[in-house]
Amino acid sequence: MKILLFNGSPRKEGNTELLLNEVMRAIDINQHETTLYHLNKLKILPCQDCGGCEETGRCIINDDMTLIYDSIRSADRIILASPIFFFALSAQSKIMIDRCQSFWCEKYLLKREIPAGQFDRKGLLILVGGMKKEIGQQCAEASAKAFFRTISVPSHETISFLGVDEKGAILKHPDGLARAYQAGKNIIS
Repeated sequence: MKILLFNGSPRKEGNTELLLNEVMRAIDINQHETTLYHLNKLKILPCQDCGGCEETGRCIINDDMTLIYDSIRSADRIILASPIFFFALSAQSKIMIDRCQSFWCEKYLLKREIPAGQFDRKGLLILVGGMKKEIGQQCAEASAKAFFRTISVPSHETISFLGVDEKGAILKHPDGLARAYQAGKNIIS
């Protein structure tokens, strides 16, 4: 099984990365092919809404997204981990999602859906943020859901943690790491 992971946090060794590491610990990398992208380290331009992908389903911008497109096409499981900033996914996560407009064109305009593969495609969304209101989680999840459905991930699990702000604060959460580990187990079952 091919498992694709996105770390959408700019904070090195922060709460998002700690949760994602726990998910990865639950996945036996000897049995599965895993690819992890730290989105903050990649050179990805924002979508220019140029229409270049409308006739082909392929983005005309040549940057690090070309690696991600191929990874998405071949993945059986897709995991997106992001902090919540201002009731939304991080800019790093959102810029990657916006560049998946080419998949939207391919699927909805050109009527070519990404194949589900032999394991069917599933997703996992990990959200963590300092605010205590659920509206941040709901807004971020709505964007992620649109992303997942566009890339032919028909279902996903969401785990979210609110009121977790300082670097490493997830380590003090009563069940944060345990929930992330279980979500990792769930996605490969």
